[in-house]
Amino acid sequence: MKIVVIGGTGLIGSNVVAKLSAEGHEAVAASPNSGVNSVTGEGLARVLEGALVVVDVSNSPSFEEQAVMEFFTKSTRNLLQAESAAGVRHHVALSVVGTERMPDGAYIRAKLAQENLIQASAIPYSIVHATQFFEFMKTIADASTSGDTVHLPPVQFQPIAAEDVASAVARVAVGAPRSGIVEIAGPDVFRFDEVVARRLRALGDPRKVIADPDALYYGAKVSRLTLVPTPGAAELGKTHFEDWLSHSAPPARK
Repeated sequence: MKIVVIGGTGLIGSNVVAKLSAEGHEAVAASPNSGVNSVTGEGLARVLEGALVVVDVSNSPSFEEQAVMEFFTKSTRNLLQAESAAGVRHHVALSVVGTERMPDGAYIRAKLAQENLIQASAIPYSIVHATQFFEFMKTIADASTSGDTVHLPPVQFQPIAAEDVASAVARVAVGAPRSGIVEIAGPDVFRFDEVVARRLRALGDPRKVIADPDALYYGAKVSRLTLVPTPGAAELGKTHFEDWLSHSAPPARK
């Protein structure tokens, strides 16, 4: 089966392509580097020829309010139009747990707009809501740093390994369209500020993490359960944070 992965050269996309290829599918990595630009529409008709499934794991290069909204809406409209013309039977998109609970975050509003376009389309679809990735904890800390301190809200956090996200997306892609949302999350629940502090310590990063109830998450106010999936509803990844951390921390200095 031919499956086109938009954003197929990124962290998640390249892993999805590898997993689908290993299963014997014709998995095509599509990105601007391969002459496919979903925002402008360049190359879409060509790459979608003969495709039965499209997986969209692309991401905006900018989180600025107007730029991120334009990226996700233009890209999604172009994809859905091209998929309709090509006879694609399943559209799979990777999104974020909590899109409906963070209306004041520009990135989240853009992802919600993307989801609304997909749901309004005639193309059968599946939307995968993932919690935040282990791999992005330092990026989160960087975005929340003031001086030598990191301010994060002391809320529940259930991060997941990128490897497990890719496995879930690939699994959804080869299955029947869900016509709804699939939630995925890591197997363990932490307090947001505490687990980010553990990641920074493992990296030898001297910044201090402060539990700040007023701190924002990428511009959004979050409550205790905003960043975790619906209780009992999520498909859980296999990778525990401690195991991932032990393999991703830098080697000890001699």
